[in-house]
Amino acid sequence: MKEKVNVTGVPETMVQTLYARAKETKKQNAKIKDEIAVELVEKLDYNFSKADKDKAMNYGVIARTIVLDRMVKQYLEKHANTVVINIACGLDTRCYRMERKYLHWYNVDLSETMKIRSQFLTETGPVYQIAKSAMDESYVDDIDYHGENVLLIIEGLTMYLCEKDIRKMFSIIEKSFQKVTVMIETMSPFVVKHVKEKSIEGSNAKFTWGVKNGTELQKILPNFSIRHEVSLVEGMKELMPVYCVIGKIPVWRIEKNGIYLLRHINS
Repeated sequence: MKEKVNVTGVPETMVQTLYARAKETKKQNAKIKDEIAVELVEKLDYNFSKADKDKAMNYGVIARTIVLDRMVKQYLEKHANTVVINIACGLDTRCYRMERKYLHWYNVDLSETMKIRSQFLTETGPVYQIAKSAMDESYVDDIDYHGENVLLIIEGLTMYLCEKDIRKMFSIIEKSFQKVTVMIETMSPFVVKHVKEKSIEGSNAKFTWGVKNGTELQKILPNFSIRHEVSLVEGMKELMPVYCVIGKIPVWRIEKNGIYLLRHINS
């Protein structure tokens, strides 16, 4: 029997992104494999018709999954016994695709979101759930941390925040962990201004923040240095070969959606 989920606004995006990963997984030449996403979609009583038609959302989700999966895997292979903290996790399942590559994995999100996650995913170690906001510094108290290397993932969140939120989130990270690396997804201001997610039209979820490039991000977060950046065009190239050409257009280089790998300057 399917279970009904009632979500609106930003939390609704977790259901849409889950569907995108499940849909891609079922393709013959799938670029990602997320069997748990397929299982969860089959259990959900939810109208996915809008998500099914929202090609831009689907492509964007798969592109960033390709890029982030690769980055996280490479990082964990080089850093044994890492504690991973997945901010705004929603119904993300990367912890299962990276199984046995980390010490502990903490999925962090708002209580309303974690209530839904816990309905479908039982996580009691080495994967754990924390039902708190990333702007609530007490979430750190729920992490079993003793100076280990920390990898913090922020995916699909910053575009719904404001600069003040970004600064606060990183302030908590900075004072809580000695050795920390952050992988953060950002959206370009052009996309924030001109693109709307058709699959959640009518909800209160709207893009509100973005940065043109790493230079802008560095000014906002002066205590973190950018060690690496990957444009989501790299993921799109695997989905649509035409992006091999589009990625060379100057405007795409100047202002882009991407993943930045940041490290605290004292780490």
